[in-house]
Amino acid sequence: MSLGVVVFPGSNCDRDVQWAAEGCLGIKTRFLWHEERDLSGLDAVVIPGGFSYGDYLRCGAIARFAPVLQEVAAFAERGGRVLGICNGFQVLTEMGLLPGALTRNQKLHFICEPTDLRVEPGPCSWLQGYTSGEVVNFPIAHGEGRYQADPELLKQLGDSGQVVLRYCNNPNGSVGDVAGLSNTQGNVLGLMPHPERACDPTTGGVDGRRLLASLIG
Repeated sequence: MSLGVVVFPGSNCDRDVQWAAEGCLGIKTRFLWHEERDLSGLDAVVIPGGFSYGDYLRCGAIARFAPVLQEVAAFAERGGRVLGICNGFQVLTEMGLLPGALTRNQKLHFICEPTDLRVEPGPCSWLQGYTSGEVVNFPIAHGEGRYQADPELLKQLGDSGQVVLRYCNNPNGSVGDVAGLSNTQGNVLGLMPHPERACDPTTGGVDGRRLLASLIG
């Protein structure tokens, strides 16, 4: 099993993902610089959290044009597994791999705290280690994590089982309490909370470990 971790100027959670994957689960990782195009030998790709290109235009709006993400989009279309965490979720919506948008938190403050989430795995391959209705705890750390979608789209996402994670106590005003979405095929997952920070009992619990462990069955 080999996991690619995209690195942009401004990424700051790429090492966290590597630590969780390799240190906790023994999954081999490879960093993918934003100008790189070679995804050969990879079984999955993670777009990590941080501030890609400084988020100077809009979170993820510049990153979407990176050469590596052109290859990631093609990889996902072929059924490759892609995970976008926090800024990575924002990038996935900007790329059009997931619907909707992430905007400023309701109270306009950066939020950094542990958060309870209700899991509805549906078709999502990343979440098959969890049971339907299970409540888990992942940390969040974001200023623009408020998910937005019009009522028709939100209903469509709910009906198709694509809303795979919901906040139990909505911290940022996301419509429908949306914390994470998958695509219809279930190979692409975007979420604002950080599962890589919940893989070790000494640093933040282990509720996130099963998400990454899904790569090794």
